[in-house]
Amino acid sequence: MINKTLLLMLFTCLLMACKPTVKSSEILFVCTHGAARSPIAAAYFNKLAKAEKMPYHAVFRGTKPDATLTKETVAGLTKDGFDITDWKPQKVSAEDVERAHKVVTFDCSVPADKPAAQKQEWNGTPSISKDYDAARTVIKKHVENLVAQLKEEDHALHLLHEVVKP
Repeated sequence: MINKTLLLMLFTCLLMACKPTVKSSEILFVCTHGAARSPIAAAYFNKLAKAEKMPYHAVFRGTKPDATLTKETVAGLTKDGFDITDWKPQKVSAEDVERAHKVVTFDCSVPADKPAAQKQEWNGTPSISKDYDAARTVIKKHVENLVAQLKEEDHALHLLHEVVKP
């Protein structure tokens, strides 16, 4: 009886040790007010990352955050099926930038530096207040490209681990 229990415990430990763990990485989207472009990017990134079963999660921030999301952003994201009930712009911090796997800015700069490979600038995105649909289309295309890039990076990293595996 003890041998079976020990064998079961050993087998369980072995499975847990061999099971690859996936650490979630944060993607930080930043615009000036944290009330329009960055929340839209975060919403669509999270939707696509979840659908692709990727270990990433996006957050949005502003360099000079508004108190609330813009009315156009609220109307558009709600129409697009997102639950944004508790979404509120927050000020970006150096800690946010340091913690992030990737930083994406919209026509602004952030309070800390990241290596070029870890940041992207999506400047010139159309105004949300003038044409939500046009802006959303541009942002979604950028998000799709970012997700594809992350998948390629993850695949390359996986292959590297396979080659270096002892």
